[in-house]
Amino acid sequence: MRQPCHAALLAIVLLAGCAGRKPAMAKAEVEKGREIYGRLCATCHAADRTGYKSDNAPSLQTTNFLASVTDSFLTEAIVRGRPGTAMPAYGRALGGPLATPDVDALLAFLRDGNPPAVQPPAPGRGNVAVGTAIYLSACVRCHGTQTQRSTAVHLANPVFLQTASDAFLRYAVAEGRLPTSMLAWKNALNPQQIDDVVAYVRSMAVPPPVPATPPPMPPAAPRTGPIVINRRGRAPDFTLKAGLYVSVDDVKAALDAKRRLIIADARPPSDYLNLHIAGAVSTPYYDVKSLDDLPKDGTWIVAYCGCPHHLSGSVVDELRRRGYPNTAVLDEGIFVWQQKKYPVVASPGMQSPAAPPPIAPAPPPGHH
Repeated sequence: MRQPCHAALLAIVLLAGCAGRKPAMAKAEVEKGREIYGRLCATCHAADRTGYKSDNAPSLQTTNFLASVTDSFLTEAIVRGRPGTAMPAYGRALGGPLATPDVDALLAFLRDGNPPAVQPPAPGRGNVAVGTAIYLSACVRCHGTQTQRSTAVHLANPVFLQTASDAFLRYAVAEGRLPTSMLAWKNALNPQQIDDVVAYVRSMAVPPPVPATPPPMPPAAPRTGPIVINRRGRAPDFTLKAGLYVSVDDVKAALDAKRRLIIADARPPSDYLNLHIAGAVSTPYYDVKSLDDLPKDGTWIVAYCGCPHHLSGSVVDELRRRGYPNTAVLDEGIFVWQQKKYPVVASPGMQSPAAPPPIAPAPPPGHH
């Protein structure tokens, strides 16, 4: 029998070595994704991925979701976020902290232990008018309207509708998202009615906002103005709810009275660049170094986010750990601030987001 040449043997050894490394490489990528998820995502989607820890962030663990969602949809959601909600754009090209390998690792973690996604069948032709009536009767309480968010995924979000296929939408309506409160509507609606609902949801689509596209940048947006607002003003007379929260009206009143304070945006720079409170500085919740240049001289520091308490609460926790004497969380968050038409800085073409869900009671201190 002819023996293989040395080159062939070497190739076999190398290929065997590569094959042997693949499981380890895959495991390393999953573990990298697990670390990223714990650092960036668990705050809202919960450590076990069951969701709804903050601002109604949906479950990322339900079987029906993972069975029908594509990697492309997940990638777009991570990279572009959901403008107008607490889900920021995490892609580095938009000013977020994640490069492409980081996003791939996060996908590997979300997929780990779950079967690959299947392509659900596309819906048939639906009747928008019929679907509207069904939606208003059965869906609006949780999913809201084009102008008002509620307790579940906001289906009218333009980026969501741009990236979700009709087949994905139909599967979600028919199969639900058990064990969440999203029922399997195939048990209550016939196939044509489900197609009608999908047609109505699709009719809510509008062109998504054009995101700011800065070049690769440091973890925090660069300081382009003074950190302290009204440097020569007196301190505000804030009375904090539960020792932690200050209302948007009280902060606006302090600004109108030319009181001295710092407003810290706890969201990623991608969200800050698209929309922020006038005079705020970028202090991303995942980058504690962004707090290093905040003066520790007693100036009030009010942190905000879109959750409206979780990310800003993390920033305030870190400031208090460092011994900053006067710190607070903006109770209702930036979207209520914007809805009240208080001063903001928005990127060109930025659309007004849907009104946020009704504000839940503030959690007790230490439980953002």
